[in-house]
Amino acid sequence: MSENHAATETTAESTAESTADTVAEAFERQRERLRAVAYRVLGSHADAEDVVQDAWLRLSQRDASEIGNLAGWLTTVVGRLSLDVLRTRQTHPVAPFDAGDAGQERLVVVAEGPLAPDEDAVLADSVGLALLVVLDSLGPNERLAFVLHDLFGVSFDEIGRILGKSADAAKMTASRARRKVREGDAPSADAREQRVVVDAFLAAARQGDFEGLLRVLDPEVKLSVETGAGTSVVLGATEVARGARLGAGSGRQGIRVYVDGLPGFMAFDPDGEAVSVMAFVVVNGLITEMHGLTDPARLARIRATMAFPGAAPSDAGGTGED
Repeated sequence: MSENHAATETTAESTAESTADTVAEAFERQRERLRAVAYRVLGSHADAEDVVQDAWLRLSQRDASEIGNLAGWLTTVVGRLSLDVLRTRQTHPVAPFDAGDAGQERLVVVAEGPLAPDEDAVLADSVGLALLVVLDSLGPNERLAFVLHDLFGVSFDEIGRILGKSADAAKMTASRARRKVREGDAPSADAREQRVVVDAFLAAARQGDFEGLLRVLDPEVKLSVETGAGTSVVLGATEVARGARLGAGSGRQGIRVYVDGLPGFMAFDPDGEAVSVMAFVVVNGLITEMHGLTDPARLARIRATMAFPGAAPSDAGGTGED
């Protein structure tokens, strides 16, 4: 091999590496925005991460020089991937505390530390947590069109291309979704307001205060608990309150947590092992849904990845999950 040929190959390799580095840097600048788009569409941090990573893999296999608008291209890819996930959910619904494929933990559980004044926007901003329950009632096309246009300003032309529809059809889809969102009941947007309701429930459970429990439970509240062997369901405020009162006096210690952005509580046994985690949906000052997890294997995985920013254990009341 001649010296000139070797030098040419070295230069080509160096240029390719430089281009790859530039593409990677450009993607990293878009990562947080793409994650936000995917999370608003999907309502799951784990699914959003999967979609963003898939978008990166697709970009890495493309000639980036052929992409005129990288941000727009990535938004389109994330939109299409998210739409695929939503459509798959319709065929194969995911349980609220579903572990994911091959035991991959999908729940994001964060211990609550002291809240700074600006943290409400992060934990429960009005276009995130406060809309997720309502967005779950939308069809895949409606949800994607609403999120991309109303929350991220994506044009109807681009949304139409993602949906395989005309711009006018995409506009009508977003309008229909917007109407449903306005008519629906969203959870309280303020994290502190939600936490007050959840704390009142836990205090009433700890004290065995049946009437106190009923005051914060929606009459049609639904409690579902994933045990590892299956899912148990309790319906109605009376039955949920009865179960919570029976658990009073257990003396369990616990900490406040956020479970995929929802206010929750994690309980521990005397040895410090997590025995349950519970997430609450609060609408108009009442608890409408409770999702519990007592599967030891999943709790161990969640506990191993948690950080505890100043959260101190407190007495935990029963919540009917035993």
